[in-house]
Amino acid sequence: MKFKINFTVLFFSIVILTMIIGKMFMPYDPNLVDMGSRLQPLSAEHLLGTDNLGRDVFSRILAGAWTTITTGMIVLVIALFIGVPVGLISGYIGGKVDWIIMRVIDLFLAFPDYIVAIVVSGILGAGTVNLIIAIVVVKWVGYARLARSIVQSEKMKDYISMAKINGLRFTSILIKHLMPHVVGNVMAVATMDMGKILLMIASLSYIGLGVQPPNPEWGSMLNEGRTFFQNAPHLMFAPGLAIMTVVLGANIIGDSISRRYRIRD
Repeated sequence: MKFKINFTVLFFSIVILTMIIGKMFMPYDPNLVDMGSRLQPLSAEHLLGTDNLGRDVFSRILAGAWTTITTGMIVLVIALFIGVPVGLISGYIGGKVDWIIMRVIDLFLAFPDYIVAIVVSGILGAGTVNLIIAIVVVKWVGYARLARSIVQSEKMKDYISMAKINGLRFTSILIKHLMPHVVGNVMAVATMDMGKILLMIASLSYIGLGVQPPNPEWGSMLNEGRTFFQNAPHLMFAPGLAIMTVVLGANIIGDSISRRYRIRD
């Protein structure tokens, strides 16, 4: 177990370091077109070869790491800031407020995440901002539901009753007494969800509803390389391996965190 935890810490340290300084050390401009160097194989000059426009794939993978991972983190943070407060309020107040919120959540949960995200993206149009909105729309409900279930269990305990008797305000009870019980479970789920969010970003970009060319993004790079798979398979292997590695790392660290906290549903 100790080795596994150290491995995940090391892995995400490398990923974060890549996000912060990777673009500073790119050997080439990721959007630089050089038709004379198109579809070159892996070499010392181009570590991951070049694409159909002669752009350096390694540089585009580094630039795509910033685009894909930071977009995923933005989606996750926004979904948490919406879902957790809604779940806290719904679980604590109860009654009609809880009923209305739960019916809205049930409406979103009635359809697969990808279908809702595709529909929302199709309505809003392609683009990074619309991509973020589409994924947040389907992701906040899970955190709201989880937070609600924890609060409903905790609010019946004696320490909450004592807080009410002592005149502690509604917001103070939520933040000081209930939030600490929610954080561990939510963070475990959120870490596991990061991999799913990255896959959703890549999937929507792959079908043209996410990050738009020429901006490098792993999903759109997969789509661009699809046509040249037989002649230049590295155009799909490189972004595919990047996606797989990050998703695997997110799942490993999420599993490690979930072992420390009891996740309630």
